Amino acid sequence: MSKPVKGLISREYQSRYGGVESACLVSVVGLDAISTNRLRGELQARNIRLEVVKNSLARRAFADGPLAPLGKALRGPCALVTGDESVIDLAKLLVECRKRYPQIELKQGILHGDPALIDVEELARMKSRSELLGELAMLFASPAGLLAGAVAGPGGRIAGCLKAIAEKQDGGQQGAAGEGRG
Repeated sequence: MSKPVKGLISREYQSRYGGVESACLVSVVGLDAISTNRLRGELQARNIRLEVVKNSLARRAFADGPLAPLGKALRGPCALVTGDESVIDLAKLLVECRKRYPQIELKQGILHGDPALIDVEELARMKSRSELLGELAMLFASPAGLLAGAVAGPGGRIAGCLKAIAEKQDGGQQGAAGEGRG
């Protein structure tokens, strides 16, 4: 491959992945063409892109961006998987896809430009952003519920006592009124 062609491909990688902070690496070497197309179609339906990259050119393109740490993991045939979803949801989907396509080799991923690379299977075991937000909402609501219960508890007891006193007085007055008539 000539230097100008390498430069074009490297610039294309930079423009395509320059703003991407999270991605996963996989190998699709064992898949035949039909299975690879089927896999790409399944991923594309969820706005996920799987692209086989040339390692040396990808390393050069990622060097100054958030995907730079991923350059160390570019060994052997690699495909870069990126998408609109969080990288954790992406990893979970890749683990599901491996059940249907056992030839896929899950390599490593990068989470928001963090220099520490994480195995795709480990990423899939993490909680996604939506799951964490749900847990946070539950944690924030929990003390409020306890506070409301604490405030309502004694008030409810007092109201119950007042109601019992009122019923007792009403019962006593009705009994006295009934005796006077007879």
